[in-house]
Amino acid sequence: MTQSHGQIRLSQLITTFGPGAMMDLPNYSIIIGGLDHWDGGRGGDPISEPRLVAKLRGILDAQQLELRSPPKNTDKLGEAQTGITGWQFPEWFITQDAFPLGGAGGSARSRMLIHRKALTNGKYIDDDRKKRSIVPVRFVRACPNGHIGDIDWRYFVHREKINCSQQLYLDESGTTGDLAEVRIRCGCGKNRRMTDATQMELIALGSCDGSRPWLGPRSREEGGCGIPSRLLIRSASNAYFPQIMSVISIPDTTDPLADIVEILWDQGLKDVATVEELAPFRKFNQSAKKELASFSDSEVWTYVSKKKKGANLTQSKSVKQSEIETLLSAQEELGTDAPDGDFFARALPKSVWGGALTESIEKVVLVHRLREVAALVGFTRFESQAPDIDGELDIDVKRAAIGRETNWLPAYENRGEGIFIGFKKSAVERWVKEAAVTTRGKELNAGFNHWLKDHEASERSFPGLPYYMLHSLSHMVITAMALECGYPSSSIKERIYAGDFGYGILLYTASPDSEGTLGGLVETGRNIKEHLEQALRSNMLCSNDPVCAQHDVTNEHDIRYLSGAACHGCLLISETSCEQHNDYLDRALVAPTVSCTDASFFEVK
Repeated sequence: MTQSHGQIRLSQLITTFGPGAMMDLPNYSIIIGGLDHWDGGRGGDPISEPRLVAKLRGILDAQQLELRSPPKNTDKLGEAQTGITGWQFPEWFITQDAFPLGGAGGSARSRMLIHRKALTNGKYIDDDRKKRSIVPVRFVRACPNGHIGDIDWRYFVHREKINCSQQLYLDESGTTGDLAEVRIRCGCGKNRRMTDATQMELIALGSCDGSRPWLGPRSREEGGCGIPSRLLIRSASNAYFPQIMSVISIPDTTDPLADIVEILWDQGLKDVATVEELAPFRKFNQSAKKELASFSDSEVWTYVSKKKKGANLTQSKSVKQSEIETLLSAQEELGTDAPDGDFFARALPKSVWGGALTESIEKVVLVHRLREVAALVGFTRFESQAPDIDGELDIDVKRAAIGRETNWLPAYENRGEGIFIGFKKSAVERWVKEAAVTTRGKELNAGFNHWLKDHEASERSFPGLPYYMLHSLSHMVITAMALECGYPSSSIKERIYAGDFGYGILLYTASPDSEGTLGGLVETGRNIKEHLEQALRSNMLCSNDPVCAQHDVTNEHDIRYLSGAACHGCLLISETSCEQHNDYLDRALVAPTVSCTDASFFEVK
């Protein structure tokens, strides 16, 4: 493997091209290196978010863990370039110029399949001393555990380990690039269609050997993997699914100091023996200096003493539970109205949004300023593993490691604004018990059970009808508000709260610069009643009705088991906005449709 040189945006190193992701550069393809190869394994500037760090420590079972931004390139003349290492991958190439097969005039053509070791200065010199330009082959092998590697093309062609050294070729009989038209051929006469690589029962690509090239040389997982390797198109959308966990930096109104003490414990706080030693600890620890600024030494020592006696300072709240409890408890103002503040919100008076249509709404909060912190935990291939409906990552998920030893995680922080709509718990629970709603729930549950048959390893449970309803309503309101707030719908994100702790929707924008805090979403939120009515009325009828409204969630030919009445004509939005990749949607639970008129949460007249 060789190192590469190129440029990439910092946010992409977490959301799209993190460790283990493949990326095309002008002359070759690379795989982004692990955290050990990010600026010498140090990362960039530290990012403080105690609540997120506490959750991630539990997921990764790490005693010491911190969040850091990806390292920045200085771009200063005379200074060494620092940043991310990318290893050349794959190491097999095909020649760009093709020669016809079966005579001139036909569409069949052939290209030479070349290994990196046969190249000279990035070119292939054939037997006639002619230089041929090459491009990386688009096929690699991988497994669901994240391992990836080059295909053993000689084994694939000959169906066995053999010492044949004849030239390999990639033949194409058509112009579409379809696998049925691609064949790998050896100069000895053996050949094999690429479609064989897609048939798992043939084990055409051999068993996975646990290869992890993004972690550098000699990084193969000890003991290997052993499951059959799958064919992977390196530029396909299922080649890399980052596992990202995020929180909104909302002040904890119940016990903010508890989380801070837990985070600082392994950063030296556990070695503080007396209250007098807290002063030098604050002075020489930058994180402590910032996090403990608003607390006295006596307050901090009270918690340190409890911790030393074995007390559990933090409750096992989910990510979203802490957020909605704070939002619902907001009276008039919450947070600090400062230019560099992390959170500031004001409750919108009921006289502004109250009405017959909004009787089930408990509170509307305009979030003038918020901070979102997201961290990359790992990644998967072939199947995505998004956080569950409570914002938590599954602890038992087999995720690929992003470093040999993980004592820090790459993260980013965005600033933005938003609007929170809280619903009366009694209204939601009363609606769920209605006969028509129960019937609709059985239908959606049947679709979820069909999905489970195709995902036997999943431990997810049915999210419940309140989540379906709130998630669908969120998409409706995003589409309606995007017409006036100044942000495209793809820039508005959602957080759905549905559980025993309460019900609500947080719609927000977030970006690294001031574009996420222009005030358009808050200003539009002042007219939430009108936008809510518009959203409900426009979704009573879809341009694809009656097909959309009558969608059967158990239809094995449609394979949309996790959605009821939902399609691109009504509810589906950009996946950058949706927290569940456009799953768990059904507009029939929100407003009446042409197929289901009595299961809706809102009574639209």
